Amino acid sequence: MRTNAVVVRGDEPARVEEITLREPGPGEVLVRVVAASLCHSDLSVINGTLAHEKPVVLGHETSGLVARTGPDVEGFAEGDPVLLLWNPPCGDCWYCEQGEPYLCENTARHWAGSHGVDGDGAKVHPCLGVGGFAEYTVVPAYACRRLPADIPLDLAALLGCAVTTGVGAVLSTANVHSGQSVVVVGLGGVGLAAVQGARIAGANPIIAVDRVEEKLALAASMGATDTLLAGPEVRKQVKALTGGRGADHVFDCVGLAATLKEGWKTARRGGTLTVVGIGGKTEVVEFSSIELYHFARSILTCVNGSFDPERELPAYIEHVRAGRLDLPALVSKEIGLDGVPAALGELAEGKVARVLVKPGA
Repeated sequence: MRTNAVVVRGDEPARVEEITLREPGPGEVLVRVVAASLCHSDLSVINGTLAHEKPVVLGHETSGLVARTGPDVEGFAEGDPVLLLWNPPCGDCWYCEQGEPYLCENTARHWAGSHGVDGDGAKVHPCLGVGGFAEYTVVPAYACRRLPADIPLDLAALLGCAVTTGVGAVLSTANVHSGQSVVVVGLGGVGLAAVQGARIAGANPIIAVDRVEEKLALAASMGATDTLLAGPEVRKQVKALTGGRGADHVFDCVGLAATLKEGWKTARRGGTLTVVGIGGKTEVVEFSSIELYHFARSILTCVNGSFDPERELPAYIEHVRAGRLDLPALVSKEIGLDGVPAALGELAEGKVARVLVKPGA
C-alpha cells in the first residue's frame, strides 16, 4: 500500500514523500500510526552517529492501531492499540535469559531489512525497525505491545523511548533511592522524563541543568527542586546544594565529552555518573588512574533505560494512571508530517523537548 512518510537519503534534508509498503509477512503487522515523537536519536541517524541503512523513514517512538495482520500472528487483531518497540527483546538470546533484554543480541537483526520501496523502486528502511514518521508502517508482531484503552494513544508514543529511557535511567539503571541527591544535565524529552523519574523515586534535591532558560521552568514544573543555567559555576552551585559534597547521582542526557567529564566531577566522592545521552565516536573522555581510585565514583551506561517491557511497561502505565508520570507536560507541540523537517532543526538547536507528530493531522 502507498503511504506518506518522512524520508532521509544520504546527506539530503528530510522530506515528505510517498513510499509503497510491502504487505505484512509471516509474524508481521501493518500499523496505522497515531502518533510518533521526535527524538535526538533521529538526529543521530541523520548525522551518522547511529549507523543506519538509507534511505530511511525516520521515527521510532511510536504508537498506533493494528490495521492488518500477516500470517501466523497471534495475540493481535485489527483495531488493537499498540506501542511499537525499537529495541524488542527476542527472549531467547543469552542477554535476554540473563534478565538484560535491553542488550538483546538480536536487536541489530530487527533494525535490518526494508519494509517498502520509494518512487524509484529503491528499498526504504524503517528507522530502528519502526519508521514511525509515516501514515502506516510494517513491523514484527513481537515489536508491539498492546496498550490499555484508558491511556491516551497519542501520548502513549512517549512510552516508546523518552519515558523508558529517562525514567528508566533513574529507577532501573541507577536505582535511585529516596532522599538521594540527583542532577539531570540536558532537559530534552529524556532529561525531563529523568526529572520525573527522580521525583517518583523520592530524590531530594533534584537539580536540573540546561542552557535554555525556558526548559528550566519546565523542569521545575515536573519536580525539580532547583534549576541551574549551564555554565562554569554549576559544579560549585551543586556542591552548595548538597552539603559541599556533590551529587549522589548525575544523569548526563547530552553525551558530549565535555558534559560527561563535568558530570563526573559534579558527582560526590563515591557517587555515580549515569551516561544517558548518545555521543559520537569522537567524543572521548579521559580519566587518570589516580582520580578513578581517589574519588571512587561509578560510571553507569544506560541503554534504553535498562527497559524490560514485560516488567517496566505495566509499571509506567500505572504511574500515568496515578498522575505520577505527566506525559502531556513532555510535549512541546503537535505537528503533521509536513512539519517534521523544520522541527528537526528546532530539536537540534535545543529549542523543544518532545514534538508529537500526528500523521493524520
